Amino acid sequence: MSEQVRLTLEEVRGLTHDTLRANGLSAAHADAITEVITAAERDECKSHGLFRLPGYIASVRSGKVRPDAVPTVEVLAPSVVRVDGGGGYAPLAFRTGLPHLVERARSQGLAALVMNHIFNFQALWPEAETLASQGLVAFVYTSSFSYVAPAGGTKPLFGTNPMAFGWPRAGHPPLVFDQASSVSARGEIQIHLRDGKQIPEGWAIDPDGKPTTDPAAALAGAQLGFGGYKGASIALMVELLAGALIGDLFGFETTERDNGDGGAPAGGELVIAIDPARCVKGGDRAGQLAHAEQLFARILEQPGTRLPSERRYRARERTPTEGIVIPRSLHDEIVSLRGS
Repeated sequence: MSEQVRLTLEEVRGLTHDTLRANGLSAAHADAITEVITAAERDECKSHGLFRLPGYIASVRSGKVRPDAVPTVEVLAPSVVRVDGGGGYAPLAFRTGLPHLVERARSQGLAALVMNHIFNFQALWPEAETLASQGLVAFVYTSSFSYVAPAGGTKPLFGTNPMAFGWPRAGHPPLVFDQASSVSARGEIQIHLRDGKQIPEGWAIDPDGKPTTDPAAALAGAQLGFGGYKGASIALMVELLAGALIGDLFGFETTERDNGDGGAPAGGELVIAIDPARCVKGGDRAGQLAHAEQLFARILEQPGTRLPSERRYRARERTPTEGIVIPRSLHDEIVSLRGS
């Protein structure tokens, strides 16, 4: 028997949705989570695809996450909208706040979406891409469990603290990047452990503060910020933006309050959307985007370069016909969670 299972994207969608619903997620939550998991598999972002589904279920079964939470919206200022996720997952909170954020970004020029009382277990690029596809410039920030040591330190304090950026393009998919402030995402180390592979040097230190390529030692120790103190400073910035600024948790507070079920961290998320046409006199959106294309062209003139998100877009062209591949062990685990 093959150690891998190939699925179509529709099978990914159906398996994900059925598993979520079988474990008590409301239809609205199941729909929103299914979209982000399917998008990750479609774009071959394995660390945030079906690999995450057991974690979503674990946090529902443990009682940490409310499977039927209904997000509520309130306006804090003309350009600030808040969504209280009610202890549910972030994808539905973002879906709920999205139209309000877009409306205010276009009317005010710049707007922020604050999301509190949520559990964030997904990639951030789908949110940045959604906004950029509507002609807006997007910034997205969230924190996570304490996994990353501060610069010069040896113990976890910051989250991996991802951030995403989206830029609209005329005649092309948006330019989008989503990256942790650590050298690697947590999920990448977990996948290396699952697959029996060593991690690259410089990703992490072991519990004694020594460099390691052993994924198990890395998970027990601390991850490192990219670029040394530079990544650690950005992790600090994200802690402040997604924590203190919006009245939510720091990574160490999330870790201290967690029940250890292996699922999603509690915390907040900050999304900022800017209408580029409101940032120049006369609102020459076409001119702004054309100017950006000059920069992109200069980048691509150099051999070996590519724009952020191009690899995902190439995968997006393949997977609708080729499908995706996951380990049989993961497939069997999900089928077991789904039940009959």
